[in-house]
This record gives sequence, structure tokens and C-alpha cells, in this order.
Amino acid sequence: MGKTEENDALTKNKPPTEKDILAELELKMKKYLRGESANLEVLKDKKLKGQLAVKEQLYGKSAQAAAKAEKWLMPSEGGYLEAEGLEKTWRIKQETIAHEVDISSSRKQYDIILPELGPYTLDFTSSGRYMAVGGRKGHLGIVDMINLSLIRELQVRETVRDVVFLHNELFFAAAQKKYPYIYNREGTELHCLKEHGPVLRLQFLKNHFLLATLNKFGQLRYQDVTMGSMVGNFRTGLGRTDVMQVNPFNGVVSLGHSGGTVTMWKPTSSAPLIKMLCHQGPVSALAFHSNGHLMATAGKDKKVKLWDLRKFEVLQTLPGHANTLDFSQKGLLACGNGSLIQVLRDVSGTQNYSRYMTHSMVKGYQVGKLIFRPYEDVLGIGHSTGWSSILIPGAGEPNFDSWVANPFETSKQRREKEIRALLDKLPPETIMLNPSKIGTVKPKREKPTKQEREAEVEAAVEAAKGMKLKKKTKGRNKPGKRVQKKQEALSRVKRPYLEQKIQEEENMSRKKQKTSEGVELPKSLQRFARKKASS
Repeated sequence: MGKTEENDALTKNKPPTEKDILAELELKMKKYLRGESANLEVLKDKKLKGQLAVKEQLYGKSAQAAAKAEKWLMPSEGGYLEAEGLEKTWRIKQETIAHEVDISSSRKQYDIILPELGPYTLDFTSSGRYMAVGGRKGHLGIVDMINLSLIRELQVRETVRDVVFLHNELFFAAAQKKYPYIYNREGTELHCLKEHGPVLRLQFLKNHFLLATLNKFGQLRYQDVTMGSMVGNFRTGLGRTDVMQVNPFNGVVSLGHSGGTVTMWKPTSSAPLIKMLCHQGPVSALAFHSNGHLMATAGKDKKVKLWDLRKFEVLQTLPGHANTLDFSQKGLLACGNGSLIQVLRDVSGTQNYSRYMTHSMVKGYQVGKLIFRPYEDVLGIGHSTGWSSILIPGAGEPNFDSWVANPFETSKQRREKEIRALLDKLPPETIMLNPSKIGTVKPKREKPTKQEREAEVEAAVEAAKGMKLKKKTKGRNKPGKRVQKKQEALSRVKRPYLEQKIQEEENMSRKKQKTSEGVELPKSLQRFARKKASS
């Protein structure tokens, strides 16, 4: 019996053969193929047949390359909690998860208690390697999340409302009592941005190198951190607010206001791009999905709403209140209120979110900030007595692209990345609701034909004839006056069409005159040409 068990174990641990690898690649290829290949035998045109055959060959090669990249370059696979039978995933506690995961993952679950310096706010770098913490009582620090070591901490001895990393971990900004300050990794103060005033919220647009700030007077400012110039300075006109978030897809800054409206801004426009009524009460939190098309809002009316930003309509309304919201890289939505945290998941892939996990903090801890750590199944929690970290399976992207965000980059790679990012820096004018329009050609507007124009005039005239006139007082309702009013209405309708016709005729006559001036007459007819007036 013992020998047979050993043989079974050996066969299970046996490395895959070439045939197994090829079979696995074929299965993965089916996922990337564009359906069934076209039946080329039916075609009679040899040229078309050859072109389609080359295209089919290219599709096959691209699918094979994608399957190989998935097999060899993306070795990690994401996974979610799976319940058995009547068990619910949201009933599974953090202690149970900590017992089941490996030692390195269990180290990512911790609580840092600093009750004298809280409440705390957090921010991660794009690679998830470093975390910046800011305590309301003036405590600032940078933590290396891989080694769990403190790089630098300092006490600024005044109120800190928000912290945010700039383009990498070497610089971070802190919104302090009077002004926002920029510090380097060593804790040295580099800049004091006095023009911004007492700032409540900070956001950094990494593709544009813009620091966006919102102060307590409701002013939104954009500062270019490369040149130091002020790019935009706008009054929102909707009062004080501390709800601010950047859409990662297009760089549009969104603000939630006390009237229940959400406004969207860009640095080149003094008026909001979009102003939408989202809640019946003040907006308490905002979050954007990484694809940029899904927005989550929470209001004091005890509702959490999911919005489709392509149509600007509600996809789903969930009951509950949230002081903070955040989307993970894989689309999980974290909601925090009081000492309770809920994580919602779109199970079916149809933007229908349901409860996935819950976590209760110690009684008395008030959750202030929730933020998912990139490329890790970790949720960072800033609360009234410090900060904590819990495990959320399936939250992070399992495979990182070292060209985009590398948690293990060296100082040389960081320098090269910084130079490359500065060369690829986008101007503020590229911030718009639909950035896919950049680079497209504006379609030529076709002029309506004579028949279409006549049909429009007839339809407008018929509509004017059918218009009912109001009954006036005695003396103002005579038949003659009624006929006169109808004629005036008809002439008013026809006027724009007649003006357009006259304008076109004048343009045509000018063109003819120019062409006649440009043509050189033969010598025998030159004496009949109109002479130009002498200046």
C-alpha cells in the first residue's frame, strides 16, 4: 500500500511533458481567437482569398503569442473566496483566512495603534511598494510594505488633513493646517504652496504631473509640479466640500457637494464639464472603477449608487451609508461606515454588486479612509486610532507589468522611468470626458440638399400655420389682426432659410468674380476688361 501511494505522489509531481504544454496552449489559444475561421473555399476571387488567408494566419499568430504570454509571463492566477453549500463568503472572518494562508500573506494582516495621533489617512504608490500615512495630530511617515519597515517619520506639529504621493515614492504632499507642503523621502520640506490656502483634499494626476487641491472655501486648483506653474484656479460655487476623486481613465476630477450634486472638472475650463444630481442629501464619498466607466457614490440619504458614466444613468442602488469608498484593481468595491467595512463584488459580470466580505473593527474605531493596495489582496484602513490592514482575496491584479509599475525596481530603473514619464507627460488640454477622441479626424459636415431644405421649410410653415393664437381682450382679437399675426409668424419661420439662401448666392457670386479676375484674357479682349480702381 505504501509503495502504491508513493508512486501516485510521484506521478502527480511529475513535470509536464511537451504534449501537455502544447495541449494547454491550444486551450488558451481558443480564448484569444476571433471565432471560427472564414470558409475560403467558397470564394472565387483569388486576390480576396489570398488577403483573407494572410489575415487568418496573423490572427492565429497573435492568439498563439497571447496564449504563450499568459502561460509564461503571467504565472499567478487571481482567486476569490468560494463558499460550499449554504455557507456565505461574508461570514468568513479574518482570523479564519489568516490560518489558511501562507506566512508571507499572514504578515500583511496587522493593526498599528496610535490613539494620540489619529485619525489617520493613507496613500499607496502605483506599484503598491510604499505607503504614506498622515495623522490628524501632525504625524507623517513612509512605510516600505514589503519589509514592513519604517523609512522615515516626522512630526509637523500641526493639523494634517490628507497625504498623497507624487509621481514616485521620493516625493509626497501633505495638506496641513494653513497650506499644503511637499516633502521628499527623507522628510525635508521642499515647497510650501501658499497660493492654495487651507487645503482639505489632495489628488495627483500622474500622467499630467498635476497636483489638484480643494480648499475649505470651495476652490479647486491645479499645480504643475514639473514647472511649478498654476494651471487652473476655479471657484466651484457650491460651498465647502471634502469629497474629491480623480477618474484614472481620463484624469477628470470629480467633487461631491452638500446639495447632492457631483461635478466633473478639467484644468482648462472654468465651468464644470458635468453637473449631475446623484443624491437627495449631501454626497459623502466617491470612487471610480479602473476602467473609468463606473462610478460609485454614497450620500447622507443612506444610499450607495453605481453609475454608468457613458450614459450618466444609475445601474444599481444599494441601501446603506458610507463615509469612504474605493474600487480595487479587479473591481471589488469597499464601503466603510463607523466601525463596519463591507466589500461588494460583481459576481455575474453585469455590474450587479452583492455582499462579498464584511469586517468589524474594534468598537470605538471610526473608519476614515479605505484604500486597496495595488497588486496585492490587501485593504488598507485608516481609522481614528491608527491604521490597519486586512486580507481581501481577489482584490489585486495578480501579475504586474514591470514597465508600468514594478514593486522591485532599482534606483536606476526608477530614474529611467521618471525621465520616460516626463517625456511622455500629457498637456492639461488632453483631459476630457472621452480621451479616445484625441487623434481622430473631425467628420466633414455634409450640406443638406435642395429637396431636404425645401422639405424643412414646408414642415416649419405647416407647424406655424397649425399654431393656435391666444385669445386677447376686446379690440385686440380682430380677424385682421389675427391674420397679420399669422403672416408674421410665417415670415419669422421662413427668414433663416431665406437669409441662408441669400448668403449662399453672395458667396457664389464672390467665387465667380475671383475666378474671373484670376483668368487672363487674350490680348484681343483685354481692352474690354473692367479696369481696377487706382488706389
